[in-house]
Amino acid sequence: MTPSRRTGGLSRRHFALALPSALLAGGCAAPHQGTGRPGDPIVLTLLSHYASGALKEALQGPVDEWNATHDRVKVRTEAVEFTDLLTTFMVRQAAGQGADILHPYCLWNGQLVRAGVLRPAPPEHAEEIRRGYGEAAVGSSSVDGEVYGYPTEVQTYALYYNKRLLREAGIDGPPRTWRELEETAYRTTRRDRYGNTLVQGFGLSTIDDSTTVGQTLALLNAAGGTFVSADGRSTAIDSPAGRAVFDLEHRLVTRGASAPGVNVYKAFPSGQVAMVVSAGWWTGNLKELMGRAYGDVGVAPLPIPEADGERATLSTGFMLGVNAAGRHPREAWEFLRWLNTEKVSVRSPGKAATATRMSALQVSVGSLTGRADDMRTLLGAGGDRNLRPFLDALAYAVPEPNVPGAQQAKSLLRKNIEALWTGQRSVDEALRVTRRQVDQEVSRSW
Repeated sequence: MTPSRRTGGLSRRHFALALPSALLAGGCAAPHQGTGRPGDPIVLTLLSHYASGALKEALQGPVDEWNATHDRVKVRTEAVEFTDLLTTFMVRQAAGQGADILHPYCLWNGQLVRAGVLRPAPPEHAEEIRRGYGEAAVGSSSVDGEVYGYPTEVQTYALYYNKRLLREAGIDGPPRTWRELEETAYRTTRRDRYGNTLVQGFGLSTIDDSTTVGQTLALLNAAGGTFVSADGRSTAIDSPAGRAVFDLEHRLVTRGASAPGVNVYKAFPSGQVAMVVSAGWWTGNLKELMGRAYGDVGVAPLPIPEADGERATLSTGFMLGVNAAGRHPREAWEFLRWLNTEKVSVRSPGKAATATRMSALQVSVGSLTGRADDMRTLLGAGGDRNLRPFLDALAYAVPEPNVPGAQQAKSLLRKNIEALWTGQRSVDEALRVTRRQVDQEVSRSW
């Protein structure tokens, strides 16, 4: 899920599949810490943001299975809220108290590698990761071409739309190009007699980093652009593609089709937004929030500037890696292999099949992994059709840049996007200031 939206403990999706019973069995009791005596088990700690609700339960299931079937190595889960996760990694590492296994947001990988927190994957694990996952997932879990962990959840971006609102505006289907996107946005926008917006044609939202920046970067990728240069030392936002995205968003706002101050996570389910760009995690939430009205929701690939253009979108994600200072790296990597690559029996819609424990875990909470084969198995022909565009996008998504200054660069980009949307800066000014600020951040010595 978009990181800032995952912290509330997403309710479990009720898919037409059953997880292996061992994944859902057992409590959350941690194994007893080893005393250090010969024969005492090694106890590995796994630190993540799966702190409550379905996310905590979903991770604890396979951990309990491992602990029940392995005597020599045990795993204990620890969790903090997502907003505290990066700071916890850094502070605990500096104090010599880092967890053995870490579950970072891939945006932070460059910073964590530079700080000596993450250990490179051994060659045999790196090969398994490159072979088993899509290119975007591998890219997110790598820094300077070196793999640092097993991808867990992977989120791609697509266009959510309200079929009823489009139909009422006389539009047959979702837009495929940016011209169609604008036309659809203007035609679906509705106001009352006092000029107050009743329905936004296209939802832009300033609610958080991941929403504001995710929407913009997905469109930037669709236009063939990138946020950070290939060498990671400067921004590439001030380009024809970047200008096209900023121009598009500026027009949508100034012509009244977008109202960035509105929370799209509330407005879209209530039928007050016709279209919005977001990640696949939202599908499960919408299904639960909207009930029967969920039938009005459609998902389509992200529109591209020209009909004959090449598809692209944004992908974000998390990974499981091993602490560079951990005392038992071999055992930690073996647990990660078991969790992320070993296949177990599952029931996909209509037939028995196999998938990895991590893929089953993610699907159980309405998410995806970077293993397209697992996703097709678990979702099956009878799964939610609205997840298909996100699955298809695994083949052409562009990973979020994870250079050492990526988190601060993302925050700077957000501020400049919001300044553009609120009329504080022109397109030229927003591009120029973003370039100056982000270049200074990503080029500095870490």
